[in-house]
Amino acid sequence: MMAERRLRVMGSEAHLLVVGGDEGLLSAAEQRLFDLESKWSRFLPQSEVNRVNARPGKELTVSSDSILLFSAAVEANRLTAGLFDPTVLASLMAKGYTRSRERGGDECRIAAPVAAGTAPGCAGIQIDPTCNTVRIPEGSAFDAGGIGKGLAADLVTEEMIRAGAAGALVNLGGDLRVRGHAPGDDSWVVEIEDPFAREASLATLGLEEGAIASSSTLIRTWVHEGRIEHHLIDPRTGDGPSNDVVAASVVAGSGWMAEAFSKVAMLASTPDAALMMIEDAGLAGLVMTREGILEVSSNLAAFQ
Repeated sequence: MMAERRLRVMGSEAHLLVVGGDEGLLSAAEQRLFDLESKWSRFLPQSEVNRVNARPGKELTVSSDSILLFSAAVEANRLTAGLFDPTVLASLMAKGYTRSRERGGDECRIAAPVAAGTAPGCAGIQIDPTCNTVRIPEGSAFDAGGIGKGLAADLVTEEMIRAGAAGALVNLGGDLRVRGHAPGDDSWVVEIEDPFAREASLATLGLEEGAIASSSTLIRTWVHEGRIEHHLIDPRTGDGPSNDVVAASVVAGSGWMAEAFSKVAMLASTPDAALMMIEDAGLAGLVMTREGILEVSSNLAAFQ
């Protein structure tokens, strides 16, 4: 038996699918995603991320979910030699990304504004999983946008399997995680969307278990002070990338890692450098250039 549900959460179109389960598992998964959004969204004033950002330099108690979020972000920063950086929030806000485009215009406010430009980095973030406390340094602000959906997909699929599902899929705007038995086939079949023609696909991949995440500078854009802006920030400059890569997708064992590496692949100097970065991390992926040229990692064939 298979059941599925579609909804909007975390600023994205979400698709939930359960094999060997019922609507009750989907309802629990849906509520869990809204619960994680309430803790992690910078557009919800009472979220735990906002409470931490409002009191830089102070040690604050947060939920175990937020400990996982901050820990995953710091680990992604380490694994990517700083290219993935959750402290680029000031630069995002300077580019006009101060209001939610999905929640009726909710505004992100930082109590102690930090300067845009080069991101302060993760070195000063202190996490104590024993006491469930987090401290960010003064002059810093944290944004879950580059890793939260992947981690949420990891957590919710795990909980669906633990609750009795034979298989589970959570797809949050193209950042997805699958576990267990796929419906009808030996593997989960996932289509990668073409950012130039969203009704078409760049590739069709098969996963027995794992995650795929995609990023693009062509889809989530807005105009600020006469310039077209997007959500991707290079922490080394505080600005968007100026390379030829406009989309990247990464296959990984976890959603948070796939999402983080799909972001940093977009910051590589060339498509070849992006693919090398993905392969050096033991992952697989593909990138699309501004000219519409698709390039894939040598190990992607294992999923085709």
